[in-house]
Amino acid sequence: MFLQLTMVALGGAFGSVCRYLMHAGVNKLAGMRFPLGTLSVNVLGCLLVGFLAASLGRHIPIRDELRLGILVGVLGGFTTFSTFGYETYQLAAEGDLRIAAANVCLSCGVGLAAVWLGVSLAERWFASA
Repeated sequence: MFLQLTMVALGGAFGSVCRYLMHAGVNKLAGMRFPLGTLSVNVLGCLLVGFLAASLGRHIPIRDELRLGILVGVLGGFTTFSTFGYETYQLAAEGDLRIAAANVCLSCGVGLAAVWLGVSLAERWFASA
């Protein structure tokens, strides 16, 4: 268990740094209001999680701890959107289209509502201070 946690932690640190660099670099190059850096990170993360989840262990022999470090650590640090995308894909591929659609609607809808609530709480909290 210690090795698994270490791999996830190290991978997460690496993935987070990669996310920051790509996000900042793309936004600087694009120079536009649209969050192209975030979109780029999320789409690349989804591409990588799909490719690596289908390859590591099946076609590319790899230790479970290293696979976990890459998929959960690196890609989890890079973007959790990749996990969301892969889990939704898995549900759809297994024929659970209703659950896949619910995951999309709930994740996006409730996620946005949670952001709004968090901002509202912070504004009220600090306005009264």
